[in-house]
Amino acid sequence: MESRLEALECKLMAAEDLLDGLNMTLFRQQEAIELLQAQVLDLKRQLQTVQPRGPGRPEDEIPPHY
Repeated sequence: MESRLEALECKLMAAEDLLDGLNMTLFRQQEAIELLQAQVLDLKRQLQTVQPRGPGRPEDEIPPHY
């Protein structure tokens, strides 16, 4: 009976370690996603300041056969 209890305790400890590792991975991924979202927004703002809205130059337009 005691060996079964020790085996269950070992499995529980391994599961807790795995869960902690997965939580840390998820946390780092969420941080990376938030950083990338901020960078995309920054690039979008920069692009809007460089390219004014409205009709572009005729040479920048894609020909109709594309």
